[in-house]
Amino acid sequence: MGKTIAIANQKGGVGKTTTTINLAACLAELGHTVLVIDIDPQGNTSSGLGINKKKLKATVYDLILNEVKLDDVLTKSVVDRVTVIPSDVDLAGAEIELIGVDEKEFLLKKIVDPIRELYDFILIDCPPSLNTLTVNAMTTADTVIVPIQCEYYALEGLSQLVHTIDLVQKRLNPELEIEGIVFTMYDSRTNLSVQVVENVQKNLKQYIYKTMIPRNVRLAEAPSHGLPITLYDPKSAGAESYRNLAKEVLDHNKRKWY
Repeated sequence: MGKTIAIANQKGGVGKTTTTINLAACLAELGHTVLVIDIDPQGNTSSGLGINKKKLKATVYDLILNEVKLDDVLTKSVVDRVTVIPSDVDLAGAEIELIGVDEKEFLLKKIVDPIRELYDFILIDCPPSLNTLTVNAMTTADTVIVPIQCEYYALEGLSQLVHTIDLVQKRLNPELEIEGIVFTMYDSRTNLSVQVVENVQKNLKQYIYKTMIPRNVRLAEAPSHGLPITLYDPKSAGAESYRNLAKEVLDHNKRKWY
């Protein structure tokens, strides 16, 4: 059965989508099958994996509202072994559409549970807010990876995210855990990045990945070309960092692969 990981942080601009795209690509590069579920209405994960949102006939929005079947939305990405359930701006209306729906926190889980065994990893890119969509992701996931940008306000709102994860664990998904914290946009030349890392390590009693994702121009450029960094510039520092992160995710899970 595949491991389902939500990539979440209600603070925007922390590298959440970049991490989803490139972790998926690097896990696939290591031979694993990956399903990426984009539940961010911006749909940047979908386009970052080479999917033209204008040509989509159906998205995760239609799937959640039970208007289409799963096969109607499963979409090939530009990466071998990576399949996507894409998103677009229509998903922004889901919060209102789901008012009054029974067990609305479990809609995504009901979709994912029957197909977990088909993939080694299922990655869910969450919107930058703690809304019904994010709760759906956490109810579905086994664990949560939290990307944190190396900036002054890194810890701002993080306690609320941890509190939300705790609530979901107590009320909706007893198995949910924080997989780990990953630092993004790290610059070893600045005192600020070093201080932020030390501050988080001191204040958060969570697993922190040793791999830190550097501030990297090629990494920032890749999504505009609809490519993960492993295809856009496979020898860049960003590509190597995400490869290391993928290996660390595998090691951290101590899973036996056959």
